[in-house]
Parts: sequence; C-alpha cells; structure tokens
Amino acid sequence: MENLAKSFLELGTSTVSDALDRLGIPGQCLGIASLVPGVTLAGPAFTVRYGPNGLSGGTVGDYIDDVPAGHVVVLANGGRTDATVWGDILTLVASGRQVGGTVIDGVCRDLDRSLETRYPIFARGNWMRTGKDRVRVEEIGGPVDIGGIRVVPGDLMIGDRDGVLALPGGRLDEIHRVAREIAEAESGIRAHIASGMSLREARARAGYHHLQTPDGARERDL
Repeated sequence: MENLAKSFLELGTSTVSDALDRLGIPGQCLGIASLVPGVTLAGPAFTVRYGPNGLSGGTVGDYIDDVPAGHVVVLANGGRTDATVWGDILTLVASGRQVGGTVIDGVCRDLDRSLETRYPIFARGNWMRTGKDRVRVEEIGGPVDIGGIRVVPGDLMIGDRDGVLALPGGRLDEIHRVAREIAEAESGIRAHIASGMSLREARARAGYHHLQTPDGARERDL
C-alpha cells in the first residue's frame, strides 16, 4: 500500500476527488484542512472515536503507543471545536514513532510543536482548551465519522493543501486507475494550451466537463 499511497499523493487530492465522484464513492472529508503548511499525509487509518465525558469518567487515551509506523491517526470528536483531543505530547510521541499523521474531526492544541517537527495534522482548527474531563475515548479500531465520511480501519487517508480524502481499502486499485485517466486527460489539456490551442477546444478534445461524471451518466451525455 505504501507505493500506492505515494502515487495517490502525486496525483493530488483534487484529481482523486474527481475519480471518487466518477465512481460514486463518498470520500471527501468536509471541513478538515492542513494546519502545517507544506506537509502531506498518506497511510492506513487507525481510528479512535470520542464521546462526552460521563458520570463514569474516562480518559482521552494512551492509544498512541499502539499505532503502527506509517499509519494515520483518525480521531472522531463529532466536529467539536470547544475541546481538544491532540496536543504537544502526542505530537512528540507520534513524530518519534514515525506515525504518518493525524486527522481530527475536531481541534488540536500546541500547534507550535507540530510546526517545529513538521508533523502532519489535518483538523478543523486549533484551540487551547483541553479535552480532559470533557471528552473520553469510547472506541478504538471501529468505524468513525470524519467530516461526514465513514472511515474504517485500513482505509487509505490522503491529505494535502486541498484537504483530506478517505479511500475505501477494497477499491484502491479502481480509484487509482480512474484518477490516472483523469490526470492524463488534464495533462493533455495543458499541452494543447501550451501549443496554442484554445481552452474550449482543448477541453472538448479531452471531454473535460465529463471527466468526473459517473460512467452511466457520461454515456448518456456524450
């Protein structure tokens, strides 16, 4: 999966997003963005689901010791922006263990440590208030919701400046094939424009306006 993950990153999330649209696969995690400029993220998902801290108590978890190198920590905190689930110490440990990055449906804190180590964090933002005594780990290794997208352990997470995608582990080859087709078509458009062709003609030759359209609908429209 490592080589495939790198190839997806080379294609970019915009191109892969178009491939997901064409295949009818939801995977674009809404509202989740990079907090560390210039870094990317790619790796299998290691999922953690949070919930409100109840009368029985609970902790924010010490799961980081169990995350394999290269995996991406995926934290579902219900989109909460009033309590963090990631901070300085987790960044320090994750970076040292060569974890692939962190995706949070929520916020983190101690962002300076991530900027210093160039550790990839994708979240809804950052704020200083701790999640301790406010949220607790409810499940590790189960399905989670990230930006409206269901993520299960082993799904491939990829992220760049344009956002984060969750790619179903069982459809990676198919998604990659379609993404490559789209990338090659757009590369052809750029080459035609460089040779003096109008944008209208270059796009028409490549079928640009239907590159992301599901196959059945494309056949009706073409």
